[in-house]
Amino acid sequence: MAMANERVAVFGGGCFWCIEAVFNRLRGVKSAVSGYMGGHVDDPSYRQVCGGDTGHVEVVRVNFDPDEIRYRDLLEVFFAMHDPTMLNRQGNDVGEQYRSAIFYTSEEQEREAEEAIAALKAAKAFPEPIVTTVEPASKFYEAEGYHQEYYDNNRTQPYCQFVIAPKVKKFEKEFGEKMRA
Repeated sequence: MAMANERVAVFGGGCFWCIEAVFNRLRGVKSAVSGYMGGHVDDPSYRQVCGGDTGHVEVVRVNFDPDEIRYRDLLEVFFAMHDPTMLNRQGNDVGEQYRSAIFYTSEEQEREAEEAIAALKAAKAFPEPIVTTVEPASKFYEAEGYHQEYYDNNRTQPYCQFVIAPKVKKFEKEFGEKMRA
């Protein structure tokens, strides 16, 4: 739940461990929590979502202070940290649960997300069409505890070393000025 001076943004960009690891390092982000959104099953488990039958997307709910970071900046980081041209997959993670999605929590967020996508398309920022969906936020289901801060708690795991660590390094290189001190 966001505090009075905070806003909520929700992003799906493949495995939630990758997106959470990046947003947790961003100045102005108060919390980044892994979970599920957009499906038709109440309180789904990781196993159910990974099975691909619940309709949920692995997402990260980002609580941020708009006085410290703009939603537009969150969008910029989001689009830089995953491939928004891959339909229902990111790398070896395949299925609707790994699709690229922005779940907006206000009309302003919807407008800014649509504008960001239009600007990326106009700039031909990606060689393939952007397939990121922009949808109204629905009920957020927090993922099981062992998924939270997964990268920071499991850096020696092969997935963390070979998939997440390069994204974190890319973030540090491209957005170093926006990192937490």
